[in-house]
Amino acid sequence: MSPRPDLLVAGGGPAGLVTALHAARAGMAVEVWEPRPGAVDKACGEGLMPGALGELLELGVDPAGHPFDGIRYLSAHTEATADFARGPGRGIRRTTLHAALHDAALAAGARIEQRSVHEVHQDDDGVVVDGVRAGHLVAADGLHSPVRRRLGLDVTVRGPSRFGQRRHYRVRPWSSYVEVHWARDVEAYVTPVAEDLVGVAVLSATTGRHDAWLDHFPALRARLAGAEPGGTVRGAGPLRQGARRRVAGRVLLVGDAAGYVDALTGEGLALAFAQARAAVAAVVDGDPGRYEHDWVRLTRRYRWLTTALLLGTRRPVVRRGLVPAARALPPLFRGAVNALARPVGA
Repeated sequence: MSPRPDLLVAGGGPAGLVTALHAARAGMAVEVWEPRPGAVDKACGEGLMPGALGELLELGVDPAGHPFDGIRYLSAHTEATADFARGPGRGIRRTTLHAALHDAALAAGARIEQRSVHEVHQDDDGVVVDGVRAGHLVAADGLHSPVRRRLGLDVTVRGPSRFGQRRHYRVRPWSSYVEVHWARDVEAYVTPVAEDLVGVAVLSATTGRHDAWLDHFPALRARLAGAEPGGTVRGAGPLRQGARRRVAGRVLLVGDAAGYVDALTGEGLALAFAQARAAVAAVVDGDPGRYEHDWVRLTRRYRWLTTALLLGTRRPVVRRGLVPAARALPPLFRGAVNALARPVGA
């Protein structure tokens, strides 16, 4: 019979596995429950900004991928490029990232089981999840978190909410940048993830077929002409999700489960890694309630900037002028890109 875990983690994606890794290395007995078998995949841009990559490397996790030197914005008639000031980012297949984190968590001593969370109860001494007692529970179970919903922490959020889709194409990357192609109602994010593979994610205000959205980007469509798809289309959304709070007694919400605005700035993984570190530190210090304040501090820049960009780019005149403005004001564009490239909280 396995000992009572100090920490039970619901969700075995990157947020949950990094939580487990921090907890195990802090000397905690930790279990991860993930219902999906094998390597967990999802619709994701798959580009780790330098700050997120640095945090991963500090954990001793170094998954294979493809480096990229910065961000390039493109519209029908112009483009603007900003290089990272402190080294490259890395495009990493989501399944490759999952496998590396899974192995690292196991090596650190975490237990990983294929099971779902159904019932959560708690008292002064711990939480009871489907009959298993643990000291604390971290819900890292995704955008539409079942644990968040069961605890009554879901909240209806106002403002724009969009949908994401991603597909891989077997073609040699033609750029050393993550390309962001802008059209009237949709963006396409092209990330090199291997020597012979790129990921193309689209973000849009309405649902639609991935192939149909690509018709909005003739230059990108031409680049992909004849390329064999490297898998099926994966989708996610609506992306905007809210939570009443991130701490409920001995339960802490981490990653997308804690609330999400949009993937526009590419900070999802960096935020998840920083939240995982902060949540475990609060539990180790015997002050889980502190994590609420830490979450607000860590996500403030992301929430403000992403919300402002979403609201601004809903206006056609702003959207049309975004890439020309970035080209006309390169120091401003580089500054914005490198602010996003810094470690979360730095």
